[in-house]
Amino acid sequence: MDYQLICSDIDGTLLNKDRELSKATIEQVKRVAPIPFVLISSRMPSALRHLQNEFGNEKTPLIAYNGGLVLNNSEVLHSTFIKNSVLAEVINKCIETSIHLSLYHADEWYVPSMDYWAKREQNNTKVTPVVKANKEVLSTWEVEGKGAHKIMCMGDEAEIDALYNSLELEFSSEIILYRSKETYIEISHKDISKKTAIDVVLKNCYPSLTMGNVVAFGDNYNDIEMLKAVGLGIAVGNAKHEVMQVADVVTDTNKNDGVAKAIKEYF
Repeated sequence: MDYQLICSDIDGTLLNKDRELSKATIEQVKRVAPIPFVLISSRMPSALRHLQNEFGNEKTPLIAYNGGLVLNNSEVLHSTFIKNSVLAEVINKCIETSIHLSLYHADEWYVPSMDYWAKREQNNTKVTPVVKANKEVLSTWEVEGKGAHKIMCMGDEAEIDALYNSLELEFSSEIILYRSKETYIEISHKDISKKTAIDVVLKNCYPSLTMGNVVAFGDNYNDIEMLKAVGLGIAVGNAKHEVMQVADVVTDTNKNDGVAKAIKEYF
């Protein structure tokens, strides 16, 4: 198959143990240019752009929020956010808990305080949030006609378990709940995925290409649909067992430049 587009997850896949791009990874992505290298992540756009800058491919489309927001430079190709009525219920369920809620819309990121969780995400993503109470954010978004592209819930594992079970029971027709860690829940709109986002990119930016022309890299459960759909789905060596099972190929781990090694082999 003629592979002409590469899509890669970021955390746990593309970045090394220091949560940075290795020299080898940058070299391989630059070597295969002008083949587009599309970042596809649950991250917000501004947490992706500094990585694009390191690759020197700033004009390549971006897929943020697991497909909730697809951008081509400054043009919004697709945007789907969670209903504010659902967000209100999530906020209410967390009031009597110690759970931290981060709220995201496009390049807006709001936290109720700069606590342990906010500082941790700031360190991981190289983005600084705005401190604003969750209910104030909700009120503002209702006036502005906005909603959350992503809700991030972080906290005690037992409280996170309880919240997950409650939200899944009540809102499974509205939202997708994704456990990236035992202490995290990432919430997105039900209708989006990394696969649907790649469809949007192909249709709008590369209409001569099909899914069969795409190579994709991933490591976690939210990558499974994408890896199954593309022409060559590659799991990194540290991926979840279920991800490795559906992948066409398993490369080395993210800490050992798995993505760079696979690009070198297949391109």
